[in-house]
Amino acid sequence: MSNNMGRFLVAGLCLWFSLTLVIADANDSSLGGLIWSSAKEESDLLIEHRPQEDSADADGFDGGFPSLDSMLQWAIGHSDPAKLKDTAQDVKRLSPSEIKKRQEEIKDLIEELKVPSDAKLMQIAIDDLKNSSLSLEDHHRALQELLELVEPIDNANDLDKLGGLAVLIHELNHFDPDVRKIAAWILGKASQNNPIVQKQVLEHGALAKLVTMVKSDFVEEAIKALYAISSLVQNNLSGQELFYAEAGETMLQDILSNSSRDIRLQKKAVFLASDLAMTQLEKTDEAQRPFFGDRLFLKSVVDLIHSTDVDLQEKALIALKNLLLLRTTKAQVLREFCGLDVALERMRVKLEVLMEDDDHRDYAMDVEDLRSQVELIFLQKLGKRMQVPT
Repeated sequence: MSNNMGRFLVAGLCLWFSLTLVIADANDSSLGGLIWSSAKEESDLLIEHRPQEDSADADGFDGGFPSLDSMLQWAIGHSDPAKLKDTAQDVKRLSPSEIKKRQEEIKDLIEELKVPSDAKLMQIAIDDLKNSSLSLEDHHRALQELLELVEPIDNANDLDKLGGLAVLIHELNHFDPDVRKIAAWILGKASQNNPIVQKQVLEHGALAKLVTMVKSDFVEEAIKALYAISSLVQNNLSGQELFYAEAGETMLQDILSNSSRDIRLQKKAVFLASDLAMTQLEKTDEAQRPFFGDRLFLKSVVDLIHSTDVDLQEKALIALKNLLLLRTTKAQVLREFCGLDVALERMRVKLEVLMEDDDHRDYAMDVEDLRSQVELIFLQKLGKRMQVPT
């Protein structure tokens, strides 16, 4: 049932229910005295009691009504007075036992129309996914519902206790690529900035499968799998150790060095590389991974600066800034093998052109500021071989 349909039905039932109560108590009172004595003009009711389309109140009623009374007032404001009078006359003709029976029926129906809790809705979607006879269309529907429901952190934390994580990880092996894509998307959304869910997903062993999915020919599946991986390992040392154990750095280099890969995938890959380098910077007491100083990896990042996509260039600069700050990164390798000095100069010229365009000036200036920072760190790391221009 849609939100609007449920709202109108419940409000109408509440109005009828209230009419029966008032008429039963008022005996010979007129309709005007019963309904309109305390009510405002219809235009006022329209303004003050207009429901919110997408909210659900504390009592569980669909449509944003804080109480039955407010729902009744809204129903009155949206009703035809002549029809209200006819309805009241019909109610008057009912016997007390008939009125009582109607009231009980309406109470039961209102209870049925109450909006279930998020936990209940999640459980319904999870149970649907467990149903082997579920149609593919319903499969997609259940996954889309979970995708929305895991947004709040409390709901994400409930996912495992409801059996949802095991089901979603099983869905990563589904024959339909869209099912795999959405399942990975949900895992990523639930894990993002959430150490509890990160730990749970990693303990379920999902990371290895997600790394494999990044290699999928179905681009959307690969993108969502990499998104899930990033969500799992961000600020999570255990997750990063598992990532390296699954040869995750090789996966990243394959994406970054292959210009035919989707640019969205490259953006996520260089962002993850930057995040991993930042974590390495913070672990000053530990040996740095050789991966960050590998010249082929460094060249794949530098080459992104030549992209025509400024957003990708910016992400590459952030990664290079973090990589340059690592003590094991050799500035000579970045200059002689990767051509970082040439790439930075070419980028400077392009940004100057962009800054002449009013629509792009502010963004181009921000990127130029970042480019200058990278260049300065690079020149300082070269030491006596090059001097910072005055």
